Amino acid sequence: MMPKQLKKPWGWEKIVEQNDKYVVKELFMKKDHCCSRQYHEYKTETIYVLQGKLKISIGNGEPKNKIYNATDRVTIYPQTIHRMYGETDCLYLECSTTELDDVVRIEDDYGRV
Repeated sequence: MMPKQLKKPWGWEKIVEQNDKYVVKELFMKKDHCCSRQYHEYKTETIYVLQGKLKISIGNGEPKNKIYNATDRVTIYPQTIHRMYGETDCLYLECSTTELDDVVRIEDDYGRV
């Protein structure tokens, strides 16, 4: 069965693998778009960039901004505020624990709560 692509205001995501141990998503972030500024209560995720440039803002105080290129990776732990920005059109993987609904949005450019 082909993974279902879910449209997002910033691009799209699709679940490549989901089981009782981990989840792998493929995500596409459009240039000059971003996801919510958010954190997770329990979920840990590792971001692995496949193509393009992805800026990630991470930190609970003054966030640190870093641009990630193809083959760069970063792990984001629970309770850590973060946000991804498309510096260019960008394709990346998110490998995470299984808590898919564990999203606390702090700020969102598209009016999502």
